Parts: sequence; C-alpha cells; structure tokens
Amino acid sequence: MKIDFHTHCFPDALAERAMATLVAHDSAEMPVVAHTNGTANGAKTLLQGVGINRAVVCNIATNARQESKVNSFAISLAEQKDFFFSLGSVHPDSEQKEAELDRLAAAGIRGIKLHPDYVGMLITDSRFDVIFSMLEERGMFAIVHAGLDPISPNLIHATPQMLAEVLHRHPSLKLVAAHMGGFRLSEDVLRYLVGSDIYLDTSLSSLRAAERENLIKILKEHREDRLLFGTDTPWSDPTAEIAFLENAGLCERRKEKIYCQNATELLGI
Repeated sequence: MKIDFHTHCFPDALAERAMATLVAHDSAEMPVVAHTNGTANGAKTLLQGVGINRAVVCNIATNARQESKVNSFAISLAEQKDFFFSLGSVHPDSEQKEAELDRLAAAGIRGIKLHPDYVGMLITDSRFDVIFSMLEERGMFAIVHAGLDPISPNLIHATPQMLAEVLHRHPSLKLVAAHMGGFRLSEDVLRYLVGSDIYLDTSLSSLRAAERENLIKILKEHREDRLLFGTDTPWSDPTAEIAFLENAGLCERRKEKIYCQNATELLGI
C-alpha cells in the first residue's frame, strides 16, 4: 500500500485561478510544472493511475481571512472518507486559531499544513510557537514547508537549523518537514536533522538530481519510523517520485515504513 503524504488540490471553482497564480512563479532556477488541473478529481485520477492508494491533501491558509474557508474545504474532503485524507491550516495572525483547530479535531482531522514562505514569517517566529503549543496540547501534527520555495527565492523561512530549534522548543510536537527536511539544503539536513525526532517527507526528491547522493544518505540514516512518502502533486510527477524511492537501495522493511506504516500511525488509522 502507498499513502502519498503530500499532495495539493483546490475547490473546483478556484482551481484554475489558484494554479495560474502558482505557476506564475516559474523560473529557470526553480521551474514550476503542473501535472494536474488542480482539482481533487485531477489529483485522484493521476495518483490512482500510478498505484497510490490514498493521499493526504495539504491545505494552506495564506492569510487569516481565508482560514475558515480553507478548513471548510479540508473538512469536506475528509467527510468523503474515500481516497483523500485532509489537513487543515491556521494562520499565525488569526484570532480564531484555537477555535479552528478544535473544529478540525472534531472532524477527525489529525494535522495541519503551515507554509512560512507564503505568510512571510520565519518558522522560529513566536507566532508559530503559539500554534505549535496548541498542537502539542491537542496531539495534532504539523507539516511545514522546508527549504527553498519559488515564492521567496531570496529568503528561506524554514531551514533545517531553524527546524531543529523548533523541536528543541517543542519536544512533544509531531513535526513533519517537507522535501526531505529542506529543499536544496540536504547538507544541512544531514547536519541538523538526521537522527532526530522530526518526520521527513520525500516530496520533490525526483527533481533534485544534484542532491541525489545526499537524499539517499538521509533515507538510509534517518530514523525509519520518521520517514514518509510524498510527491507534492501536482508539482511533481508521482511516477518519478516512486522511481526515486525504488532506486534508492532501501530494504523492504524501510520502504514499507516510508510508503505506509508511518503515515497510518500519524493519521490514526
């Protein structure tokens, strides 16, 4: 069984506009290529077609005003109890963070996605500390974008060193660092995160040929119970993401942990 722990989609009425906005950040240094039309059905069709059994949708509240609508969409996906698991999101400047987390928990949603680049705050900002403390109290987890992002090419808002500091401040927090702990920062991941309690997802690994050796080293040296398979659909080809893992020289037990077992534990299934 394969559970993709890192995907994105949008409400049908917003998908076209959202995808156009995100693709606009394309550059020669960081190409942005869409593999779906941005809808839930588009993601489901693509992922099921390559043998992925379930997927986690990482919804993001990029401002406080949209927080409630983002979470309502997350809940609507979760209520289908079909292909998708769903994550909510809260914004650091929202006055409704606690109420929104309680609404998500009541709907059976176990975690949230945070994107510090989209909100323009370092992950070590005290406003994130408030969110992390709320998550600790509720036993919920957070997925955090880690490393370089095309929306903020000149300032990285969550480096591996910053994430290590977050773990130090919040020792009971279940924290998932996307993109193997830091997109284009694999040396720092090896230095600051490998062997720690942090979860790392494998999303976008197929796009990092120059870091391949380091990424495989991370997969082999990090805790086997802290690794999660992810694609970042629609922003990568899921076939290539699976091929990266299959060609990494991992034992079957570790691959099973990555593809499925660790995800089911975090999701409570």
